[in-house]
Amino acid sequence: MISTEHDREQIATALATGADDYVSKPFTSDLLARKLVELGVCGDAAVRTVTRRPIRVFVCDDSHTIRSVLTATLATDPDIRVAGSAVNGQACLDALASELPDVVLLDVEMPVMDGLSALREIRRRHPRLPVVMFSSLTERGAKATVDALVAGANDYVAKPSGLNPEDVAARIRSEVITRIKALVPRGEPVAALRAGDQPRVAVPARPASTATRGQVRGVVIATSTGGPAALAEVLPGFVAAASGVPVLVVQHMPATFTGRLAESLGKLCGVPVREAAEGVAVKGGEILLAPGGRHMLLAGTAVEPRIRLTDDPPENSCRPAADVLFRSAARLWGSGTLAVVLTGMGRDGLQGSRAIVEAGGSVIAQDEFTSVVWGMPGEVARAGIAAAVLPLGQIGVEVALRLRKRG
Repeated sequence: MISTEHDREQIATALATGADDYVSKPFTSDLLARKLVELGVCGDAAVRTVTRRPIRVFVCDDSHTIRSVLTATLATDPDIRVAGSAVNGQACLDALASELPDVVLLDVEMPVMDGLSALREIRRRHPRLPVVMFSSLTERGAKATVDALVAGANDYVAKPSGLNPEDVAARIRSEVITRIKALVPRGEPVAALRAGDQPRVAVPARPASTATRGQVRGVVIATSTGGPAALAEVLPGFVAAASGVPVLVVQHMPATFTGRLAESLGKLCGVPVREAAEGVAVKGGEILLAPGGRHMLLAGTAVEPRIRLTDDPPENSCRPAADVLFRSAARLWGSGTLAVVLTGMGRDGLQGSRAIVEAGGSVIAQDEFTSVVWGMPGEVARAGIAAAVLPLGQIGVEVALRLRKRG
């Protein structure tokens, strides 16, 4: 059956009537081949053939210079093909209606329709289409980018100051291409997976009986790529149950953005969300976010913890690093530590999660299907140290349940 993503009732009726499966319009050759293989109509060779094609990228930016440099630089990578370009958000939406790429590079500030408005409409029409914001680090650009990330943008890259083509090209090679390939791995029919085929990956999980039995004294959260939107869903799901428990978050993000993210999350959660500062008391009922560019850890005592910020070398190429926070939580709160590892690239949080489990605490990891990038939570899940591996929509509820059991 061929339908649109919005016709859920018709799809359900058709499947109940006898349809074997469905694809949503607009669909790709990847998705169609995967469905045919699953139904036994054709062999695996069909999928292998279509997955060798380059990653198709759509570029949307009102600057002719940026569009030209993006197109030229991306074209130098054999794994990437520029599928089209647009000068504003409305033109981007019009183009996506006829052909769906693998990923969209979207400017924030544009005439006619800005990037945030376009993103919201993309998310309404194509909830799982990867979108990377390409924005300036100005105050206005930072605020708009954070708003976009909370609204569901998968990642962002900061534009270099000025429009020097060589600087822009260098940023594209070092950051944009890396993020594109993380969101759309080669050899994986991502369009098919993101259209609804949940992968069946077996990962070990610690039995529920080994989860924290004692009082939860603090919640620590780690996330990176896709984190702002994940936090915007998870935090409101348990803040009411965390009135007496502090919550500390490491989100890999530049200093320009973390304050804006704290402000945005505070509006969503209805509780104080602050960028952490050196020496502040860690109190229940508030959420502290690690400032960009600095490690955040717990100091003081379990009864009177305080924030310590350091400029120590990056860990896992990250500063702030979740491992730093997690290790300090394990030392201070021991078995009272509850950790959550959400979507993100790399393996930050793995060693810290080990320390928490060894101290008697527990760790919850986001599952693969709902993660933008299953790097950080995937490492924890595959290591067998997660008490639970859950879809994003269930994590807030699970944390709330564990918090309500305390005492």
